Amino acid sequence: MPAKPEIAADARTLVRRAFKGTLASLDTPSGAPYASLITLATDAGGAPLFLISTLARHTRNLVEDPRASILIDGTDAAADPLQGARLTLSGIAEKVHGEAERRRFLARHPEAELYADFPDFSFWRLALEGAHYIGGFGRIVDLAASDLLVSLDGAEALLEAEPGIVEHMNDDHADAIALYALAFTGGDPGPWRMTGIDPDGCDIALGPDGRRISFANRVLTPGDARKELVRLAEEARATAEP
Repeated sequence: MPAKPEIAADARTLVRRAFKGTLASLDTPSGAPYASLITLATDAGGAPLFLISTLARHTRNLVEDPRASILIDGTDAAADPLQGARLTLSGIAEKVHGEAERRRFLARHPEAELYADFPDFSFWRLALEGAHYIGGFGRIVDLAASDLLVSLDGAEALLEAEPGIVEHMNDDHADAIALYALAFTGGDPGPWRMTGIDPDGCDIALGPDGRRISFANRVLTPGDARKELVRLAEEARATAEP
């Protein structure tokens, strides 16, 4: 069986790549489990974000009892789904009002801009308490929140600059992002875009396909980010050369 750090890294990547998940809440008033489909993004630390309406049953459930879990299914391409990866995240659902969470979610789901500001919609985050990961035979492990979340200590400058970094990369270095996708993730050619950056890596997307680019070292400032993104581009170009 792989070491726990390797499995934890796979679980973190699964969360970062996810565009959707199954939200399990406790139905009101019966208390029975209630499962529903939601769209997902992540905050800078890696906790799942979702946008839901007060008209939805799951929202009413969370208002009454915020305990919840989210199942992320990474088995779509597996001939035998039971051999694929899936992750159940458990924790407390909480409303969030920050601009960073809003921006990161809409970067992942731009179609949601049509209704994100409707008065009945709000952004929520699952404050993680633990997780259960299954990655096929012999890859089953319980994970703590600390195994899944990225430490943001000392990264205040990077997080403040994140919107500008993402915009700059998408506007001026789309070719580099496409190279990252091809060289480091096996992604298809296309107009990939960056959706977020954090101390451990950056997230990119092409339509509904999300990929994670890991950094060689923690990045805490815009200068650190520039150096690492340039290094990755050079490595990707070298990989692409015949």
